[in-house]
Amino acid sequence: MKQLKNLKNVGKAFLGDLAILDINNVEELASQNPTFLFQELERRTGKRQDPCVWDVFAAIIHEARTGESTDWWDWTKQRKTLQKNGEFKRPSLN
Repeated sequence: MKQLKNLKNVGKAFLGDLAILDINNVEELASQNPTFLFQELERRTGKRQDPCVWDVFAAIIHEARTGESTDWWDWTKQRKTLQKNGEFKRPSLN
């Protein structure tokens, strides 16, 4: 199985984000939900994230589950649909 650092869309900064989320390996990542991770990253950092971060989460979760790597921007349309349908909610930050 690949390591997190070997996933197509994971660089140093994103490894840091995964560490903030206590995700240490591909197996843990495979069981996650991109919307939950995006919201949790905003909560834990207290900062708004670029919506494209959701796209990266979706791409790397897909790769962790299937072994198929995709470009992160292949997931943008799905995120925009979630946003349009009100299913992409952001936590309030204090």
